[in-house]
Amino acid sequence: MSDMMYFDHAATTPVHPRVIEAMTPYLTQVFGNPSSVHGAGRQARQALERARDQIAAFMDADPQSLIFTSGGTEADNMAIIGGAMAQAERGRHIITSQIEHHAVLHACEYLERNGFEVTYLPVDETGMVQLSDLKQAVREDTVLVSIMYGNNEVGTIQPIEEIGAFLRERGIIFHTDAVQAFGVLPVQVRQLPVDMLSVSAHKINGPKGVGALYLAKKIPISPIAHGGSQERKRRAGTENLAGIVGFAEATKVVAEEAEERISKYKQMRAAMLGVWQEEGIRYHVNGHPEQVLPHILNVSFLGVHTETMLMNLDLVQIAAASGSACTSGSLELSHVLQAMHLGDEIENSAIRFSFGITNTVEEARLAAHSVAKIARRLARDR
Repeated sequence: MSDMMYFDHAATTPVHPRVIEAMTPYLTQVFGNPSSVHGAGRQARQALERARDQIAAFMDADPQSLIFTSGGTEADNMAIIGGAMAQAERGRHIITSQIEHHAVLHACEYLERNGFEVTYLPVDETGMVQLSDLKQAVREDTVLVSIMYGNNEVGTIQPIEEIGAFLRERGIIFHTDAVQAFGVLPVQVRQLPVDMLSVSAHKINGPKGVGALYLAKKIPISPIAHGGSQERKRRAGTENLAGIVGFAEATKVVAEEAEERISKYKQMRAAMLGVWQEEGIRYHVNGHPEQVLPHILNVSFLGVHTETMLMNLDLVQIAAASGSACTSGSLELSHVLQAMHLGDEIENSAIRFSFGITNTVEEARLAAHSVAKIARRLARDR
């Protein structure tokens, strides 16, 4: 993939060389089961707990509050289904937003089929949830609210501090899907009014197939996987030791490079927009103008259909996306853009560029010129 300009880091990221190096011994030499009592098992257990301590330190969390999962989707499902089931006696009403990742939306739909009621909050044209809408939606039987930290398609950062503070007063459990924000925003759980928070390794140059759910003390949860007593009886199954070690190393790399990365992403964003302005093509930036994740740029090239633009970009070796990677294989219109009510022209022409450690500002400029050329040609051909 060396010649490809990869601008789809919100979908997944390349594994950092330091992460591969950290993982290798746990794939070849230290391969014991962390639950085994012999020496090999104890060695594996020590590595597992060391990794837990490192990730917890990065998030400013108590290590015991982290539950390792197979990724963000499982963490979201565990929080929503496990959190709701544990409180079913208290109430069966849940609140989320219309722009959540499908890992949250489909978990909520599953609960609806099992006797729960879900309110899906609308968003404004910038993709932001309004606290006033949440206040109106809260009922006596509301037991759980799940609102994402930063949106994976348009990058809008949600007002989770205000939402969390309001829910704390009401004694309602608050979960946030921080998968896309983790590593680009400071996710410090002791400073955030959240009870549960989902993260994933492969969005921060760690391996795929590993994530974690932060679960605050005394927050009830029913396990959704049944079997052994791993993760303090909260998530059965032999831990993905090499993956967890890789996850820990990825957080260490992020901690060292975060400021530099964020400043680079902002420069890339500005460079792309600058080129399109100079070239005089018709475009519209989707998402909040200020409260936005620095590595996500969602733009509609007016008069050019999303799929047509993506195919043409692929032909010139530029990888971008139409939105969430979980749905971009299908031709469905983005549920996020639909919820923002931007109108057909904008919704049908949106492209997401997302930046990462392999990109340079010069490359962003080059890609933007290619995009402008394609947009101009396709608009002319219509």
